[in-house]
Amino acid sequence: MDEKRIAAIFKAFCDENRIRIIKLLRSGEKCACKLLEEINVTQPTLSHHMKILCDAGIVVGRKEGKWTHYSISEKGVEQAKECLRQLTTPDVECENKPCCEK
Repeated sequence: MDEKRIAAIFKAFCDENRIRIIKLLRSGEKCACKLLEEINVTQPTLSHHMKILCDAGIVVGRKEGKWTHYSISEKGVEQAKECLRQLTTPDVECENKPCCEK
């Protein structure tokens, strides 16, 4: 996974409103109108947050009439978990090499 993709994933989790949205979606799919009521932001602000969450793959949206319904993407969540695992797992090959030459 390249650095740009990793940054997009972590960006999705680094805002209080996006965390609130993710928590709301844990109970299942929600219409944007319901999310607007719950997190008390303007429609353009919600759209901005949803774009970041969708671009990261954490959330998916589906259009129904004039509204979009959002849900957590299991595939996106697994990718985020794998990303964190890879970033935090020590690289055994590099562990035994000195960091600098004397």
